[in-house]
Amino acid sequence: MLPINHPIRAEHMQELAPEQIDTLVQHAINARQMAYAPHSQFDVGAAVWIPEGAIVTGCNVENASYGLTICAERAAICTAVNEGYQQFQAIAIATAGGASPCGACRQFLSEFRCDLQVIMVDVLTGARQIRRLSQLLPDAFDADNLPIH
Repeated sequence: MLPINHPIRAEHMQELAPEQIDTLVQHAINARQMAYAPHSQFDVGAAVWIPEGAIVTGCNVENASYGLTICAERAAICTAVNEGYQQFQAIAIATAGGASPCGACRQFLSEFRCDLQVIMVDVLTGARQIRRLSQLLPDAFDADNLPIH
């Protein structure tokens, strides 16, 4: 495993193959079924592809104090970090409508890899959009913006 301050660059990582994307999307759809969203009724599932081939999932967990809600994307990344992973190749996000990650999740994901492949899937129609995180969050605030210690 590479240290977090040595992220994998796009030129060192291949795109996911179509069958890998299908697998990742199915994991995100399955994770969505575990969502706890009694306030918004907006269930979200996420699945991250680890370069070694592992998949880690997460779902949104709401709170009556909305600011304490945990998004599926952050839940998946936190679980992966807890399992010892710090490098991510792609993330699939499953929602009704195929929503894009919120701003907080975009920033959170950028901590690990700004050129992450983001697959947004609409569970109602099956439609997919694939973008790079750098497209969704240009000029991200990252470690390069911090003063040297």
